[in-house]
Amino acid sequence: MWKTAYLPLLLASVLACSCAPPPRTSAVVKTEVTLTNYPGDRLVAIKEAYRKGEPVTTAALEATLRRADEELNGEIYTIVHKEVLPPSGNPNDYISLGPYWWPDPDQPDGLPWIRRDGEVNPLTQGERSDKSQQNAFARGVSALAYAAYFTDKDVYRRRAETLIRAFLIDPKTKMNPHLEYAQGIPGRNSGRCFGIIELTDVVGMVTSLEVLDLAGLDPEVKAGTDEWLAAYLHWLQTSKLGVEEKERENNHGTWYDAQVLSMLIHLGQTKEAGRVAETVKRRIDTQIEPDGAQPHELARTKSLSYSTMNLRAFTTLAYLAGTVGVDLWNYSSPRGGSIPKAYAYLEPYARGEVEWTQPQLGDLATALYGTRELFAEAGSLFGDKEFCAVPRPSSPAPDLDRLIYACETAPR
Repeated sequence: MWKTAYLPLLLASVLACSCAPPPRTSAVVKTEVTLTNYPGDRLVAIKEAYRKGEPVTTAALEATLRRADEELNGEIYTIVHKEVLPPSGNPNDYISLGPYWWPDPDQPDGLPWIRRDGEVNPLTQGERSDKSQQNAFARGVSALAYAAYFTDKDVYRRRAETLIRAFLIDPKTKMNPHLEYAQGIPGRNSGRCFGIIELTDVVGMVTSLEVLDLAGLDPEVKAGTDEWLAAYLHWLQTSKLGVEEKERENNHGTWYDAQVLSMLIHLGQTKEAGRVAETVKRRIDTQIEPDGAQPHELARTKSLSYSTMNLRAFTTLAYLAGTVGVDLWNYSSPRGGSIPKAYAYLEPYARGEVEWTQPQLGDLATALYGTRELFAEAGSLFGDKEFCAVPRPSSPAPDLDRLIYACETAPR
């Protein structure tokens, strides 16, 4: 059964304190909030603490509010101004190049490009890809959504609506709801199923839209956004590339499921969400060994990063599935693999007890940072105090994620 995770005792004591500073706003905090990706009561508790001026909460929200303030006068994100059009000739179609592919030095024109796993080709990044605009849009709307909810200031909500209209609704500037031309390879193809992973931001986008709705999202914007999500979901489930990505037996397939499941739940399609959640059990069987190893990820040149990335997707899926009555967290495959065992496999490395010696291009410390953060988030979501006892990386300043995924450690 699912366990309930709680915010720290400090936050709870703040909520009960009768000697708090004067309220920032007279707005009534909604006490029942349902979110797709994490428990809504956490958002309510954070808002109440912020309203009362609790110092840790106030400090943690500073970065989010600062980013939201920057967005008030920032650019309007769109993918239509790119210099190189996709094969369709339509600037509204998303386009990107496979990041680990490079010109062939043995060919005069460099074609076809060749793969160098884990080595990012700078020619595939920045303005040459629509990914930068899509990522900036997702981050901007997230900051504005939280700022609108926590401060009750309409200026943030209205700006978020402006960004959403431009990126998802306005026919002149919106991104069409498909990824037919994502992660193409010059000399080989114009798009691949692997490009679908570039829109994993849709999981967070669901949360942003739900938080904005709590802040009074314009019904027309909500309807237009849900229409875009429904169209993208349909493309994922029926297109050739979508079906191919669904069949991938590594992080690509896992994050495909996370995208699909989060949108199904958000759109109220709970019966279909339950069916999809049940199919994740097959992924656990094929991707997690009885000892918790994830062989498809360990085969990569960034083995720790990809093991963590895939386990994050499984953790997301376990939480989502639990909201529609499917228990993936406690599921064990016929071969003995399970999500907790995947954590057990990584735990000695996260604790610093054993050195990671498998391939890991780049900074190992950065990869371990992500692994340790994931332990804290999983411990928070599933009430596992042993996970919370894994040393969490130090942070230069508190942030919103650490309030949302506050983690109680087991008594020693």
